Amino acid sequence: MSCLSVACSAVIVLFGAVCSVFIFCEYLIYYAAILQCGWPGIDHGAPASERSADGQPEPEVLRAMVLSDTHLLGAVGGHWFDKLRREWQMERAFQTALALLRPEVVFILGDVFDEGKWSSPKNWEDDVCRFQKMFRHPSDTELVVLVGNHDIGFHYEMDWFKLQRFEKAFNTTSTRMVTKKGVNFLLVNSVALHGDGCPICQSVEKQLHTLSRDLNCSLLQNSQSSIIREYCQDAWTYPSTTPIILQHYPLYRVSDAGCTGRDAAPPEERHLLFREKYDVLSQEASHRLLQWFKPRLVLSGHTHSGCQVLHDNKYPEISVPSFNWRNRNNPSFILGSFSSSGYGLSKCFLPEESTVIALYCSTGASLLFLLPLVHCLWMRGLFRCLILCPISKHKFL
Repeated sequence: MSCLSVACSAVIVLFGAVCSVFIFCEYLIYYAAILQCGWPGIDHGAPASERSADGQPEPEVLRAMVLSDTHLLGAVGGHWFDKLRREWQMERAFQTALALLRPEVVFILGDVFDEGKWSSPKNWEDDVCRFQKMFRHPSDTELVVLVGNHDIGFHYEMDWFKLQRFEKAFNTTSTRMVTKKGVNFLLVNSVALHGDGCPICQSVEKQLHTLSRDLNCSLLQNSQSSIIREYCQDAWTYPSTTPIILQHYPLYRVSDAGCTGRDAAPPEERHLLFREKYDVLSQEASHRLLQWFKPRLVLSGHTHSGCQVLHDNKYPEISVPSFNWRNRNNPSFILGSFSSSGYGLSKCFLPEESTVIALYCSTGASLLFLLPLVHCLWMRGLFRCLILCPISKHKFL
């Protein structure tokens, strides 16, 4: 085989290798990661033997996917390539998860956008359109979006205009109860829980108080007490199970010092003290939520890191890490199986950005090493062809 044909073959092989690495890093790696995930069984709540002892059928199980802090970059912050890279990562991860896992409902725990707190109406519309494209979903999967501080601003930046445009964009109210298959999910606008009497805070606290009364009345609907029946006569009826609270801010904790696991905050950050009403809810607001609703589980975001906390020795809280490479190297999301009598959770890790970068760097280094060799073979083959080719002779009169 000639040097020229060897060089041509080498070029084809190199081109194929580069295409293969690109396809793997941009598409197949998400399948490789998410195929390792699966829906958990119900392992919190009443044991299965007790749930089925009365001969009743097992309660329906709802499969829900929970993610947080997508932080779509706006028109001001972030380089265009940074925006393109991170948004492509989230789109591929989300679409792959939908295709492989087929959740019935997806909850996003706030900070959907990075610049919602100051974006102009035009920029806001552009951000919403990009979000809808990235997080498109089939009709049999419901998408439920909660509000975060980057969507409407921290407490002192929040106003009715930003709150209402968020609610309009996602066809929702920021504080409400969502009930699916007998499971009550309480969606809380935690940005408005400062307790300082601001108009939005007053509205949210009033809604929470009403929801608390309605839920407690639902739990006591079989009571024979005339006082309770009179108190609950105009209450909305929900399934008689304690709720799962979903919100952006975590409940009050001192720090992440007790957090462990692959997605916990870095060791050098875990002992940093949290600021009330900025990093976590205030102690007062946290206590009020727990006493009003006595939840069986709390799911929150905001810190960009994972953590598991047990409040008052009976109320578990899971902090869901960021879904965005921009905020952490190893994003993840929660898979939850929920029923009226229990729940189970598992964590699904996405590809690490450092792995993708390493693959591209190693491929680039290989190209830098092999290209001179291919070039040399190509030039030697071309030179040999020129030497061996017969040169036409012209006769001159």
